[in-house]
This record gives sequence, structure tokens and C-alpha cells, in this order.
Amino acid sequence: MSAVQSYVHGASEVPLIGDTIGAHFDAAAARWADRDALVVRHQDVSWSWAELKKRVDDFAAGLIELGLVPGSRIGIWSPNNAEWVITQFATAKAGLILVNINPAYRLAELEFALNKVECTALITAASFKTSDYVGMIRELAPEIDSADTGALSAARLPHLKTIIQIGEDDVAGMYGFADVMATGAAAGHDKVAALAPSLQFDDPINIQFTSGTTGSPKGATLTHHNILNNGYFIGETMALTDADRICIPVPLYHCFGMVLGNLACMTHGAAMVYPSAAFDPLATLETVAAERCTGLYGVPTMFIAQLEHAQFAEFDLSSLRTGIMAGSPCPVEVMKQVIDKMHMDQVTIAYGMTETSPVSTQTSVDDPLDRRVGTVGRIHPHVEVKIIDDEGRIVVPGETGELCTRGYSVMRGYWNDAEKTAESIDAAGWMHTGDLATMDGSGYFNIVGRMKDMVIRGGENLYPREIEEFLYRHPKVSDVQIFGVPDEKYGEELCAWIKLAEGERATGEEMRDFCKGQIAHLKIPRYIKFVDEFPMTVTGKIQKFVMREQMIAELGLAEAKTA
Repeated sequence: MSAVQSYVHGASEVPLIGDTIGAHFDAAAARWADRDALVVRHQDVSWSWAELKKRVDDFAAGLIELGLVPGSRIGIWSPNNAEWVITQFATAKAGLILVNINPAYRLAELEFALNKVECTALITAASFKTSDYVGMIRELAPEIDSADTGALSAARLPHLKTIIQIGEDDVAGMYGFADVMATGAAAGHDKVAALAPSLQFDDPINIQFTSGTTGSPKGATLTHHNILNNGYFIGETMALTDADRICIPVPLYHCFGMVLGNLACMTHGAAMVYPSAAFDPLATLETVAAERCTGLYGVPTMFIAQLEHAQFAEFDLSSLRTGIMAGSPCPVEVMKQVIDKMHMDQVTIAYGMTETSPVSTQTSVDDPLDRRVGTVGRIHPHVEVKIIDDEGRIVVPGETGELCTRGYSVMRGYWNDAEKTAESIDAAGWMHTGDLATMDGSGYFNIVGRMKDMVIRGGENLYPREIEEFLYRHPKVSDVQIFGVPDEKYGEELCAWIKLAEGERATGEEMRDFCKGQIAHLKIPRYIKFVDEFPMTVTGKIQKFVMREQMIAELGLAEAKTA
């Protein structure tokens, strides 16, 4: 049946799950006790669901023994590892709100995140590559060296009391992750079990930071109900079963890893397989082949890196059948290569945003090829989507407008920010995504642009205003405008136009050095141009599209062709 307006409701005979994540996890662990649950290649970990449950319960009990109470915020700042997965399920069972902190964050960003949501506890990796996490915490909270463990009192991090580090070394003022687990094992699981009936599925369980055009990151607050159901229906759309093994090279701090990955697997008894701490194309190919993975996740740049790897042809990827490509527009040619060369005949594309748990639309495993490579699929079960014009009226199929979504998946709101929440979720409960989309008569959606000037670099959402605000701190900077320009590898790269204060001189390298160690490397502009003025409309509005066009011409860049 053809739609007469761009509105669709994902009616479903399959009911929403009415459990907390902890209750559903326990049921899954009982049902698939001896099946593989978690494989982490770089840590030589291979646990069944029963083995994972024991560790999850030990850690949940340990957190309770530390005095953490339901509703407390506990941050996790770490690349992908087994401890991250344990933490995800253990915090849910302890009623704690897990705060995902990007492992690429640096000092200014970490300080903001911890203080914004008043984290009382933080789980941190010791180090990874060039990131000395413990060193950065010491820089923000030098009081840690003389503090009693669990009793930190730091001037710059006033709410933070307890730090748990994932590592072998004893660190002054910090608990060891293994020690907290051992404490929980000794105490037993009675308190965890006693807590379960009091936890409700509408309780907030997760905060993920997402920026906007207005500057500082906002904490999207998600419930058990939000992300457990979204994970379940993602798995249903992929036809997952307990025979599946999903290779997850995407980050856990993002919904892609912890919802599309862990929760889709947990609700279907599929194995979660982690190839490396951070994405590595060779490790991913090796893992798919060695573990006989049936599914693979990634943003387009990850798939490109694997397809173009010099050793690609050496790996037997014939076990693959499905997976998800998401995070940024998916190039049609890349999708075709993934299906052809990686055997992923049932690969799906998913579309959504952190604030909606995240997936609102997804292609299905049996959609015709042109739909799977050329659209972001159809509505998810129990979700509504409409496309509206500037006046808020629903447009006819084929017409472009803003995509809005409503249903169980919409977040509770931005943490402690009613004003920003009201700007995004209207009185009727619709989440305004800021994405420009079309819907055809058969209910397939296409994302055609963005209302906001967000830049998507390699699947990461970067928000110009946030980076502009940071660069304004430089004493030589009078004004700055950040925007994206096309890039073959990442889809987009950041470009900065900087107006210096009167009489000042500076270099691009000087500006980049100012950013290093303070903001994530991917937020540091690749291109920097010093200008005397910005193109503006007659009413004084900055015209970033003019700057973008000028830089494309100056740098000889080409727009990437996407679905």
C-alpha cells in the first residue's frame, strides 16, 4: 500500500520487552549458559554466558560494597575490552547510571563530562597508545596521590570520590578492577539479587554525550527500556540467533558497540567478538576468519580499510552473512563490494541517533539489493517517523523535510538540561533529529542532508560550535568558523577559518598544537586558513556553505558519492 503522506508507524505483533537489562541478562545467561558469550582476541578471553554472568555479578556486588547506590553516575573511560562489557551489565544490575566517556577525550573534555553529570565514580583504563589515562586524571586531580582510596576530594572534580583502574599496577588512591571483583565475590551476590525487584525498566541507566550546534556536549539519558528493546529489534532485523558470532570493531562508548553490538547479541544468545582495543583492519580480518564470525559491524571507512588492505585476499571470510554499516552515509560502491567480496549478502544499513537509542530505521536482510544499498531502510517496530516542512506539516512522499521520530526509543532527555531537551523533543513527544530526509511510497527512507552544520568524519559526529568555543580560548584568535570539507578516506575533514586579533600573526601548526592534549585528535582541524573576514548574508549570518565551496575549489577536493 502506498503512503499518502510521509508518516509511518512500525506496528508489530512482537511486544516490547518489559524487563530491566539485568533481569533480561540473567534469563539469557540461564538459557544459553554454555554457549560462547564474549570473545576478546587481544586479551585472550573466551567466556560462556554462565562465565560472563559470574564476573558480572561479582563486579556488581563489588560496586555495591564500595557504597555506590542506585542512581549514582559512574563513568567509564576506556577502549574496548572485557572489563567494559562486564561494567555495562554490572552497572545495570547495581542500578547505577553508566556514563560513556570517549576514550579519545582529553583534559578539558574529561573535566566537563565528569562534572556535567556529577560522576561520583570513574572506571578508567590505565593507558592506551599515546593516552596516559592515569596521568591525565592525576593532572586534573593531583589530590589522588595522597587521598584514601574511595575518598578523593579534588578541587576541579568536586563530585568524584572513587576511581577504579583497569590494569595490573597498584595506583595510589585507586581501586584495581580485579580487586573490586574479588571483593564482590567474597561478599556474595545476595545484595545484587535483593536490589533487582526495586529496579524499574524506565530508570535511567546510561548517559552518552552528544554535542549540538550550541556548543558544549549534552548528556543523552537512556533507560533500560530504551536500549534493551532497541538492541532486541536490531537483532531481529538481522535475523540473529544463538548460532551467530558478531565481530564488533566499533567503539563500546558509542551506541554502535554497546547497543547494536552487545545488546543485540545478548537478547539473541549470539557471541560478542572483539578483535582489538580500537579499530585495526588487519586484526578485524584475522578475527572474522579465525572465529568464523557470521556478522561484522563498521562505519564505511572501516569496511574500506579492510577491503583495501594488502592482505585482504589471504582471509577466508565465507562465514559472514550479515552485519551493519552505519554511522555516516554509506557509499553505494562500498556496499556492493562488501556484499560481493566479504560474502555479506544480508548486510544491513541502520539509521538513528544517540538520543533515540539509537536506531529508528534499518534495511532488512531480505530487502532487494537496490533498497539495501540505496536507502536507510524502513521503520523499526514500535517506532513512529514523520517528515515535516519548516511549518511543522507532514510532507508528501518524495518531498524533503526534517525527520522526526517518536516511541519507546526516545531518550528521557538531556541530563539536567530541560531547556535543551525541550528544543529537541516537542510537546507531542517527537524527537526532532535535524536530519533532512525523504520517504518513498513504500516506506523506505533516505537521508539527504543535515539541518545543522554537523561534520561526520569517519562515522564520528563532530560539532563545529564545540571546537570553535575551544579555539576562542586562544589569545590570538578573534573569531573562528569550523566546517567540513569532503575527504576520500573519512567522508569529511574539518576546516577552520580563523580571524586573528589586531596585529597578531600565527601558523596553522601553532593552532593545532594549542588543541593537542586538550581536545580529541579527530576534532583538531586538518585545514586552517587565516582570513580577514567571513562571507555573510545581508542580515549578518555567516555563510559556511560559501567557505566550504571556496575550500573545495582551493584544495581541489571532490564530493564523495554516497547512497
